[in-house]
Amino acid sequence: MQLNLGKKIRELRHRDGYTQEAVADALGVTYQAVSRWESGGCYPDMEIVPALANFFGITIDELFGYHNDREKKIGAMIKTIEAVGIEARSDDEWVEDCLSILRSGLAEFPQNERLLITLAHTLSEAGWRRHREWCYYDEEGYHQHSYDVHKKNEYWVESVKICEYLIDNAKDNTVVTRALHILTLLYRNFGENEKAVRCARRMPELKNCRELLLASATDGKEEARYVGEFLLKSASHFARQLVYGLITNKHHYESDMPIEKIKGAIAIFDLICDDGNMGLYHDDLIRLYLYLSRVQWERGYHDDAFASLDMALHHARALENLCDGASHTLTAPLVCHVKYETGGPERIAAALPDDWPFWCNPDYSQVEQEIKADPRWQTWVEKTQS
Repeated sequence: MQLNLGKKIRELRHRDGYTQEAVADALGVTYQAVSRWESGGCYPDMEIVPALANFFGITIDELFGYHNDREKKIGAMIKTIEAVGIEARSDDEWVEDCLSILRSGLAEFPQNERLLITLAHTLSEAGWRRHREWCYYDEEGYHQHSYDVHKKNEYWVESVKICEYLIDNAKDNTVVTRALHILTLLYRNFGENEKAVRCARRMPELKNCRELLLASATDGKEEARYVGEFLLKSASHFARQLVYGLITNKHHYESDMPIEKIKGAIAIFDLICDDGNMGLYHDDLIRLYLYLSRVQWERGYHDDAFASLDMALHHARALENLCDGASHTLTAPLVCHVKYETGGPERIAAALPDDWPFWCNPDYSQVEQEIKADPRWQTWVEKTQS
């Protein structure tokens, strides 16, 4: 410990460009004392240690070489949260356990940026699960959020406070970026649209996004991999935005237009993965087909609606077959260098009836009543459970 501490003090002094005399003057000791510390002849009195750590802008743990152990412990907590798969779940059974892990971590490592942003994200997701997003359509048919209801969402209120702290104080730009993303959505839900727009404008525009720049930064097989990743991620985000574009105005649903648009989004995935192997993006197809079935039923295409439900089940089974905890590579020409890893076995198909229709706007209560009264619905549900 003594030698390691002396080596650490010397490394920090050189890092910051201080002489032994400068360190000594700041701490109120002789430069000979600093010299003895660094040579391992002795070590600082314990009452000087906090001032020494503060002088170099690090924690006492870091001064004594505990930084790696701390980071490993923090990393393990975050991995535990990530393993829960919050964003892929529709239940809220994980909320208390996950929040407890993160709050315990912050009690041990106060103000740690990685734990704080993970807590903010977890709170944001918990707010969706516990209280949902409340929306309505105004007189012109445009989608609006119920601000007064959302402002009472205690999970979102705490998440906003954490993110506001992080964008002002975090040193890690990745943390700031994640905080801005969360704030943009929650400010919108609170009706603070000007703040939301300011957050959004701090993010890079599309042509400067990481995925596109990675494709431009490489060549050979690596370039092919990054291009493939960009195509798939772009398709995923495009599909979601297309659905959100439909949802913005309920009058869009007065014609067959939404059906054609959703089919178009599906076709983009088929264009990229023309051999039917979508990898992890089978999940996007599940969501699109579930929502397509809802719209098709509403427009009177009842047979087509159940065909779409069967397609959602098809993609769920395909995704289940990939969930073996192994590394996989996509096989279609445009994405044949894209690799991905899956978690352990999951019962994805069994959750489809509960996930349907995935996007809940406009109000689908009438469609739900009608489609579930059709005998084919129960047959389909039984297939998802088998």
